[in-house]
Amino acid sequence: MSATNQPFSAFRIHAEEKPYRAGIESMRTDELSPGEVLIKVAYSSVNYKDALAGTGKGKILREPVLNGGIDVAGYVAASTDPKFKEGDEVLCTGCGLSETRDGGYAQFARLESKWTIPLPTGLTLRESMVIGTAGFTAALSVYQMRRNGQTPDMGPIVVTGATGGVGSLAIDILTRAGFDAHAITGKLDRFDDLIALGAKQCISRKDLYWGQRPLESAHWAGAIDNVGGDMLSGLTRVIKPYGNIASCGLAAAPELQTTVMPFIIRGLSLLGIASAGTARTIRDKVWALLSTDWKPAHLERIATREVGLADLPGVFDTMLAGGSFGRTVVKL
Repeated sequence: MSATNQPFSAFRIHAEEKPYRAGIESMRTDELSPGEVLIKVAYSSVNYKDALAGTGKGKILREPVLNGGIDVAGYVAASTDPKFKEGDEVLCTGCGLSETRDGGYAQFARLESKWTIPLPTGLTLRESMVIGTAGFTAALSVYQMRRNGQTPDMGPIVVTGATGGVGSLAIDILTRAGFDAHAITGKLDRFDDLIALGAKQCISRKDLYWGQRPLESAHWAGAIDNVGGDMLSGLTRVIKPYGNIASCGLAAAPELQTTVMPFIIRGLSLLGIASAGTARTIRDKVWALLSTDWKPAHLERIATREVGLADLPGVFDTMLAGGSFGRTVVKL
């Protein structure tokens, strides 16, 4: 496997054009963002952020033109950093991909060595992208909750947006970490799938009524919230004393309306989960857990679809319309 400057295909996003334009184009490796490690891409994945970037429905790119894809896994083709040699299997999630530098929706990608992670023993390249940013975010949520005192004996953790990538992987990871996971979703036809992933209870989003008092009856010991808006506001009123809410998404809305009461009376902690910029030391710890004790037990069930670059626009539209379940892997 040798790096060349032959043309290759990339899903390229032109963020500043009117109308917004994204699609497959040809480019060469010397046109890629700078970095020490050139990789031949094997797999990427589709996250909510990718759908926003690829359709222009969210301002994700901070450069006029970039390759999409916030996740990437593949083989080192060339490296100026001696820590990496040709043929090494590596991955990267977040860390500026498809924001400030070219991402993983291409046959080649160039990475900064400080964010390039050797593929952990216990994972294949494909498995690492079934996990991807979604699974890393879910695992980081559990990691931060545990650091802040959350333990399984405190009671169940509820996961919102449970049929999405983060949600489905969170249920699996929570179960592996010894917690009872409950699932909230608007997709009643997916209850059996969520139970198969480990959910002990499934709740219809349409049947929820939080009440309007600053504190309502406490139902759960903690939560992983992918939704934001009214969902997150409601959760602050129903979490047990000294529980944690990991806030990691805004699929419904970015707003949060609450009072200080849950924080000063029940000792609630609201943890912000910013997975894209996670420090390398924590990133390595989380990936070590994801490849061992917290490795999701149902990756093949969660990976519901495998697509190529040409299929991405349709995948984006389905995801933004709320029609996806689990994870979509992109094979290069």
